[in-house]
Amino acid sequence: MFRPPRRAVWAGAMAAVLLAVAPVTAALGAGSLTATFTGVSDWGTGHEGKVTVSNGSSTTVDTWRIEFDLPAGTTISSFWDADVTSSGSHYVAVKKSWAGPLAPGGTFSWGYNGTGPYRAPLNCTINGAPCGGGGTPPTTNPPTSAPPSTTPPTTAPPTTQPPTSPPPTTPPPGGRKLVGYFTDWGVYARNYQVKNIATSGSASKLSHILYAFGNTAGGQCAIGDSYADYDKAFTAADSVDGVADTWDQPLRGNFNQLRKLKRMYPNIKVLWSFGGWTWSAGFTQAAQNPAAFADSCYSLVKDPRWADVFDGIDIDWEYPNACGLQCDASGPAAFKNVVTALRSRFGANSLVTAAITADGSNGGKIDAADYAGAAPYLDWLAPMTYDYFGAFNAQGPTAPHSPLYSYPGIPQQGFYSDAAIQKLKSKGVPAGKLLLGIGFYGRGWTGVTQSAPGGSATGAAPGTYEAGIEDYKVLKNTCPATNVIAGTAYALCGNNWWSYDTPTTIGGKMSYAKGQGLGGAFFWELSGDTTGGELIGSMSGGLR
Repeated sequence: MFRPPRRAVWAGAMAAVLLAVAPVTAALGAGSLTATFTGVSDWGTGHEGKVTVSNGSSTTVDTWRIEFDLPAGTTISSFWDADVTSSGSHYVAVKKSWAGPLAPGGTFSWGYNGTGPYRAPLNCTINGAPCGGGGTPPTTNPPTSAPPSTTPPTTAPPTTQPPTSPPPTTPPPGGRKLVGYFTDWGVYARNYQVKNIATSGSASKLSHILYAFGNTAGGQCAIGDSYADYDKAFTAADSVDGVADTWDQPLRGNFNQLRKLKRMYPNIKVLWSFGGWTWSAGFTQAAQNPAAFADSCYSLVKDPRWADVFDGIDIDWEYPNACGLQCDASGPAAFKNVVTALRSRFGANSLVTAAITADGSNGGKIDAADYAGAAPYLDWLAPMTYDYFGAFNAQGPTAPHSPLYSYPGIPQQGFYSDAAIQKLKSKGVPAGKLLLGIGFYGRGWTGVTQSAPGGSATGAAPGTYEAGIEDYKVLKNTCPATNVIAGTAYALCGNNWWSYDTPTTIGGKMSYAKGQGLGGAFFWELSGDTTGGELIGSMSGGLR
């Protein structure tokens, strides 16, 4: 179908102790402008902080300036969505120009990563008025284990009705994000419906859903599949709430099902993702007039028929100033220019995110665009840390498609997750804005005789929907993993060699994400998991 290949570290990463921190609020008198410092996470040698500015007055606030001191042993090492300067232990944070005025009742948040444990600020002022200091020490949440494996899936998702009221939600604490893709074409041959996000138990764990994909035709955002998106009539059996669509209702399709899902699970935010492997060509034209592109995207995402469905926009440009299905030569500033225009048009209260390359090689795709320059305008960047290797090289060598670290004999240096994460961090992308990518599928070769990686092959292994690719829910039964290398699993089954992530290897990758202070993790895509959400359960448990 339309699966976009992703070109884009199991190690003994220290276990992060996640802290839920009581916010410290500086409440001003006459101005009613407040600043809330919150410790999002704390792993001992470092931490992530979040600062929320709230306008409780009846007038618009055009600008704000926060001054504060940090206790000895605590410093800010990186920051985003505000301009921060320091002199010794004294810090000044001011509003970004793109953030715009703060309306009455409005809020705006910026964040930072720091060295040492989280400590509340001292001597804090906002626009010159005191906002207090101190605060309640953080409390520790004990980690939870991932749920056990579920029974093997049936050939089609279950059609039982979801509960009338959802189970308690268990999104990762401490602000970590758990983001999953839902594909519009999955409602066809795969028969994976929005309803199955609920029946699998995944909805209670997700923080965000990326709806893939919208098109970028002619340098503008465009509908990807109008029938699946907003026209398909769902029966009662396939509907999220058990209510069938009618012929005359104003909105049907996946958009209406997502609306119903959000009402049942208010913990979830939904973003519309544009581009992907197949539909990235339009970004080249978009880069020639970013403002016009942003206007078209805003008009489509905020269309009154479905404006309440989407909380923002995601850009999956494969790849700016480099080659994917086609080549782009827009220049290293093009990506930053596009996302800057999107942020300006969508404003501070909508999410703007991006899936990006995970090529950590010297002179590779990360070096081709200014991802660090774009980071202040994005809520997160999701390097696609999978699809490094696969049967698109038909003769091999066999290699795990989502290695966490390098290993002896890896076919391409820099083609592993940790290389991408470290390169992005070294360029100035805040760790708290990076998500680690997980594939809910495997890649495989056929004609293989060597069980260890590095063997030769004759072509792509058979797959249900595409040669060389198979869902985890199938592989766990047809080719159970027997070995692990570089943090991901593999097995030789007959003459077919497969690599994929399991609940155990995902647990190792989530430990890595916490140890690196990342903002969370994401995965491609929901229909590859078991009917009981085995892999997303491992991600959720591992991020706690």
